[in-house]
Amino acid sequence: MLEAFRNLLALPDLRMRLGVTLVALLGYRLGCHVPAPGVNARALQEILRLNEGGAFGLVDLFSGGALSNFSVFALGIMPYISTSIIMQLMTTVIPQLEALSKEGEMGRRKINQWTRYGTVGLCLFQAWGTTQYIRNLPASALHGPVVPEWGPGIAALLMLTLTAGTVTLMWVGEQVSEHGIGNGMSLIIFAGIVSRIPFEIGSTWKLMQVGELSLFSLVLFLALMLALTALTVVTQQAHRKVPVQYPQRTRSGFPAMSGVSTSLPLKVDYSGVIAVIFASSLLVFPTYLTRMFVQEGADTPAQRFLQFIVDHFSPGTLMYTVAYGALIIFFCYFYTAVIFNPTDVAENMKKFGGFVPGIRPGPATAEYLDKVLSRITLLGAAGIVVIATVPEGIAQGMKIPFYFGGTTLLITVGVALDTLKQLESHLLMHHYEGFMKKAKLQGRMPY
Repeated sequence: MLEAFRNLLALPDLRMRLGVTLVALLGYRLGCHVPAPGVNARALQEILRLNEGGAFGLVDLFSGGALSNFSVFALGIMPYISTSIIMQLMTTVIPQLEALSKEGEMGRRKINQWTRYGTVGLCLFQAWGTTQYIRNLPASALHGPVVPEWGPGIAALLMLTLTAGTVTLMWVGEQVSEHGIGNGMSLIIFAGIVSRIPFEIGSTWKLMQVGELSLFSLVLFLALMLALTALTVVTQQAHRKVPVQYPQRTRSGFPAMSGVSTSLPLKVDYSGVIAVIFASSLLVFPTYLTRMFVQEGADTPAQRFLQFIVDHFSPGTLMYTVAYGALIIFFCYFYTAVIFNPTDVAENMKKFGGFVPGIRPGPATAEYLDKVLSRITLLGAAGIVVIATVPEGIAQGMKIPFYFGGTTLLITVGVALDTLKQLESHLLMHHYEGFMKKAKLQGRMPY
């Protein structure tokens, strides 16, 4: 590992990419503490602490505390992700968008441009709802009202500030993806989640000191965390090898080339953290918006319906967990269908004379690959559902004082593995042994 780090720092290109990534993440974390104008952040933090959890708690977790601070990055990167989900779904059902996505780089740029425009519109709407929500919050007992001086000017300024913050994060994420290491959007969410760890450790230590949390419960919980982390790594790395045989080839003037036996690796989970992020944002977003329009004490049919959504579809409730698991399974299959096309793979194998032993080339091979992929994707999706839903129940049952959900676990482990893979590929391009390759050679990784 130390040798791999030395190789990493010896390459000017990689040093530059690491520098871009670190500067971008540092700027993001600093921006999370720049307050938006006209908002009493201390009063908001006190009110959110008294009503901890729910959709706002999860959004605040993804934003790295920017929502509770009501900073310029309070909306985080989730509006962009929500718009990306909508665009990807529309691409599969609208023939014109599907054709545009197959036009290569120019088509993808056009879709990305529309995604950015949609993000701005969604940000303006979400910023308006957020400002209306904090305006109607009761005054804090210690710090007074959340918005001391409300008016159209303050409302417009807050909407523009929050929208500009999300657009800035969108640009930063794109720069990291292009000039840095890893996926910029995922790294922003990763940085927000990891930034809460020191605070949560401090809260846990204080509860142990006053006797509200036993040492046995904490050790047991840490052991379960390690086991679930290992399961997450295995799920993200596991794959099924399909044997492929290529026949002997002869070319005029060249010696005959013997047949080659190889394998086609099919990943158990092609979506990685995408399915979890998509499911979380798609499910939290309606609840998040609904909370903005709930009026305390109102007893109209519309208000009762909104309150029903808040009570039964907030994180931690049974209906939320069931819907969350169903969306994870859907997005696992959806993203696998986007990434891997069995028909194209079978046709490419047929062009080069390859075949799966016992399966006819062409449509029969495509059908076989689709069948195998459907089965292993179901297994991978089930594993992700377990990882995403079980930890939060364990934490609540043991009365652990900090949020430990499978969503955060999958995101942190998935983003870390993806970043390591990109570092690995850059090192191998320069003929260096990377982190994961060296671990495999030394027998520490079973896959």
